[in-house]
Amino acid sequence: MPDSIDASDAMIDNWTKRLEENAARYQALADRMQEQSVTERSKDGTVQVTVDSRGLLKNLVISESAAGKRMAEVSAQVMQLVQRAQARIPELLQQAMTETTGTGDQAAAEIVREAQSTFPEPPPEPEPAFPEPDRVRRFLPEDTDEQPPSPPRTPPGPPAPPAPPQPPRRRRPVDNDDDDDFGGPILS
Repeated sequence: MPDSIDASDAMIDNWTKRLEENAARYQALADRMQEQSVTERSKDGTVQVTVDSRGLLKNLVISESAAGKRMAEVSAQVMQLVQRAQARIPELLQQAMTETTGTGDQAAAEIVREAQSTFPEPPPEPEPAFPEPDRVRRFLPEDTDEQPPSPPRTPPGPPAPPAPPQPPRRRRPVDNDDDDDFGGPILS
């Protein structure tokens, strides 16, 4: 019977050793992924995003040159860049897995599959087709499409004297005559 106990002890020691080795490889994989991040930049360089290995946005840079763009276009660029960066995470995970746990490890392969379903490839970039910005119409005289005539140019020189103030307008006296409603005789 001592042989079976010794064999059992050896088998348990072997399992323990493999578990410890696997744990060390998985810890190396976790440490490696913890250090990873992905940065994507727009084609025109106005927007840059960085996401960590969990897909969380860690940095967003919008350059001053984006000030001339419409906000709908800038926000769409940000979202598209975040999706592109997140879609690269499974590739990073696959590379880290190859270097730490090996390609034959089923658990690590399942982690990569999970990352691929969580961070799928983004849809292709659509052509920018943003609607015109909303305009508020006030229907006031100054709110016309025509430009008001510019004042005539005067040659340089001393400024013109100010115009004299206009006398106040006088109101007509109110006639309380009950005979007519128009302020005067009907027949003259």
